[in-house]
Amino acid sequence: MNMKRKTSTRGFTLVEMIVAVGLFAVVMMVSVSALLALVNANRKAQALQSVMNNLNVAIDGMVRSIRMGSQYHCGASGVYTATADCSSGDTLFAFEPFHSGADAVPPWVYWFAEDQNGVGRLYKSEDGTLTGGVAMTAPEVSVDSVRFYVIGSSRGDSVQPKVLIIIKGTAGNTKITTQSTFHIQATAVQRILDL
Repeated sequence: MNMKRKTSTRGFTLVEMIVAVGLFAVVMMVSVSALLALVNANRKAQALQSVMNNLNVAIDGMVRSIRMGSQYHCGASGVYTATADCSSGDTLFAFEPFHSGADAVPPWVYWFAEDQNGVGRLYKSEDGTLTGGVAMTAPEVSVDSVRFYVIGSSRGDSVQPKVLIIIKGTAGNTKITTQSTFHIQATAVQRILDL
């Protein structure tokens, strides 16, 4: 009697299990590291977007105020209530804000300066001086240069008053390893007809 033994081929051997678990671990590590890199990149992009939104809101508010104002004065010299063009540009701009009363209102002043940390910022003052200014840009926005160009500020010169603002800088900080440079130009034309 010759009996043949049936050999069972069910299941995996120990070596096959070790190889399968090892491959699974490698694939999972690569997948998790790629997922973490995507989450980190998304976090950086969100922070950079927030900084750029801050800058856009500051510039939009500035342009809206300038459009409604009058008596444009460009340059640090002279009296801020006197009109002054500057076709070569300057870092300071003052104007009479829109108001609906008979009372005299001090001019608003926008200027570029570095803060105590050496970061370039855009400032605004509503009292006509450079001492009571408030920073308009976030500390994460490093403004490298700001230039205001004004033409047509004198009444009756047949040119509608216009202000061109050019701002250059970088957005981001040391926590955000990805920084973005920007170059923004905005134009504000006085709404009061001055031809």
